Amino acid sequence: MDPKPKEEHWDLVIKGHSSLFDLKFADVWRYRDLMVMFVKRDFISFYKQTILGPLWFFIQPIFTTLVFTFVFGSVAGISSDGVPKPLFYLCGITAWQYFADCLNKTSTVFRDNARIFGKVYFPRLIMPLSIVMSNLIKFAVQITLLLIFMVYFYFQGYDFGFTYALLIFPFLIVIMALLGLGIGLIITAMTTKYRDLAFLVGFGVQLLMYGTTVIYPLSAVREKYPEYVWIFELNPMTPIIETYRYAFLGSGSYSVSGLLYACTFTAVVLLAGIIIFNRTEKNFVDTI
Repeated sequence: MDPKPKEEHWDLVIKGHSSLFDLKFADVWRYRDLMVMFVKRDFISFYKQTILGPLWFFIQPIFTTLVFTFVFGSVAGISSDGVPKPLFYLCGITAWQYFADCLNKTSTVFRDNARIFGKVYFPRLIMPLSIVMSNLIKFAVQITLLLIFMVYFYFQGYDFGFTYALLIFPFLIVIMALLGLGIGLIITAMTTKYRDLAFLVGFGVQLLMYGTTVIYPLSAVREKYPEYVWIFELNPMTPIIETYRYAFLGSGSYSVSGLLYACTFTAVVLLAGIIIFNRTEKNFVDTI
């Protein structure tokens, strides 16, 4: 008789997901070193072979702020709620840009990394999470730029102070990141079958900015177009940016109910994104 076969023990077992909600977060933590490597890769590769390198972190928001100040502040004469126009626009730009970068880059995860996903196993959620983390570095640099502008205008005689809402600033960052992540996960899953979405994302995000209080305060909308204010309030980024400005500049329509709405919207979108991402992950290599 053949001897009884020995029981085999494996360090890692790779198998298909048994549930839509089984994203193997323990595996994500186990592969955290890989996520750090992806963050470094994103940071280095994006500015590789550029003359100015990371200086683009400063150049982009500065030039955008100057254009917005001239076009919307001087030519169009849009109110900035009593805040110096460069400060008003820079504050909105930094917050919006972080959200937009998380959404845009996450929305092409499957398409951009199809070769890697098809050759080696690792928790797929690491890739979009690394995008959120790498964009956070850029956001931190631009926050430093905002503080430099604030110091400059302080010595120019503008009197403002931080508000208690600054305590929830880390929470605002998390909400922006998760909102961009959730929407991006939905779009990247859909682009495996509908490639046209990849072309619409950048254009759509740019249009969405004009439906958010980046270039004008919510108070101006309430004053001039009260019948349309509900459209802006339905945008979950509106209460986030308004609170962001209120925290740093003391100007903005801070609303607890608005933040609760943004949190609820983000939770729903993130849950939907996780479910769709998990379902698409199983067979996206065959369709992309």
